[in-house]
Amino acid sequence: MQAAIVITGAAQRVGLALAKSFVSEGHKVIVSYRTLRPGIKELQQLGVVCIQADFEQQQDIDAFIVAVKNQCCSIRLLVHNASDWLAERSDLAPNIVFQRMMQIHANVPYQLTQALADYLKADGGGDVIAMTDFVAGSGSKKHVAYAASKAALENMVKSFASLYSPTVKVNGIAPGLLMFNLDDDEAYKAKALSKSLLGNEPGAQVVIDSVAYLMNSTYLTGHILALDGGRSLAQKNT
Repeated sequence: MQAAIVITGAAQRVGLALAKSFVSEGHKVIVSYRTLRPGIKELQQLGVVCIQADFEQQQDIDAFIVAVKNQCCSIRLLVHNASDWLAERSDLAPNIVFQRMMQIHANVPYQLTQALADYLKADGGGDVIAMTDFVAGSGSKKHVAYAASKAALENMVKSFASLYSPTVKVNGIAPGLLMFNLDDDEAYKAKALSKSLLGNEPGAQVVIDSVAYLMNSTYLTGHILALDGGRSLAQKNT
């Protein structure tokens, strides 16, 4: 049975682009999604195994793990891409915001990585790549819990890299701006673009290229790849 590419949160944007890229290369791809979107129907037509899972529910996490194991004998790559973006807000209690952010960005990758470790070790070893965020290193005034949960994920990358070496490589990608939303206005776009040195909207392809780089590297693990257009330098020089 062919080794699988497993991607969480592939219904849209980067996750969807990654899944389509791997399918085009002939890989067996397994993805999770919470909400049925047009992108999932597209992936199903391409032969991708699409598993519905609400990762806020433990039974859905457990069911997803079982479903993945039933679909493959080994995993070449596990991408922790499922995410949510909750700001601190008056209509939600702080403990709810914090629990939801830590659940999706820390607890789920923690469980999935351990549960699928033997499948990642099979066939000579595989890769785990966690999608973190620029704000994991800088913090965020508007998304405190979100930033903290992504920082926890980055720390987990280092721990799992040590735990599963040398068979499994574990790395992270910390993007800044990648893609605007359809409802973003021009003022917001201009402000967002000004935060980085390169000042562009790169799209999902830069993530696809970065994932390929990390997978192909034979000497890189426990590393967080900053994919932010020089945003950290731009902030230091302002």
